[in-house]
Amino acid sequence: MIRVAAVGDLHVGPEVAGAYRERLGGLAGNADVFLVAGDLTRHGTVEEGRVAAGELRDLGVPVITVLGNHDYHSDAQDEITAVLRDAGITVLEGDGTVVDCQGVRLGVAGGKGFGGGFQGRCASDFGEPEMKAFVGHTKEFAGRLGCALLELDADVRVALTHYSPVEDTLAGEPPEIYPFLGSYLMAEAIDAAGATLAIHGHAHKGTEKGETPGGVRVRNVALPVIHQAYAMYCIDGFDEVRPSALASGAAR
Repeated sequence: MIRVAAVGDLHVGPEVAGAYRERLGGLAGNADVFLVAGDLTRHGTVEEGRVAAGELRDLGVPVITVLGNHDYHSDAQDEITAVLRDAGITVLEGDGTVVDCQGVRLGVAGGKGFGGGFQGRCASDFGEPEMKAFVGHTKEFAGRLGCALLELDADVRVALTHYSPVEDTLAGEPPEIYPFLGSYLMAEAIDAAGATLAIHGHAHKGTEKGETPGGVRVRNVALPVIHQAYAMYCIDGFDEVRPSALASGAAR
């Protein structure tokens, strides 16, 4: 059994430095890996990136993260990535990593992702260069995500993104902004790679649980959605994901 702790949308800044870390007591004893689904910062400054690194360093379990749209706001995403990596945190952007979890190889691939919408109500790469670039960015990322998942030398594959791959976990958000919260192209890549679980954040007013068309379980772990310091999911038999009873004690 692999115990996956996950959270997204920390949105930390200097004025709250140390506050989130105080909520992570016992993480090392409860989880095998900690996945962070982007938006570590509020405005994407290097100063905020250093705060995020301080919250997530030396937790006693491997920490794997992706960046979110907030982390790109100040055009310092490369610097933030370097600060996080210097703190021993794995940062993914269209690539993957493998962690040994009690003899089981857990592969995690991911990145920020992007918008575009969902089947029947999605943007297309037709018309103005700006629209082609918008949809092209999502297509390019979905392709890299799919390749990264397939290339993992792992027993279990998990996708980690900031934007959502499905509509299910956006329920509660205004439908008008769904195209800016995720894209079905990521779900296609996740299904094609045979992933067991997909983790994302971004949709603060969304819903925790969803599923891809291929049956992969999707979980929105944005802090305002899970209402605790992290959610915990147990992967049994390489194909079953269930909430952990430990999750309810992780927060408050």
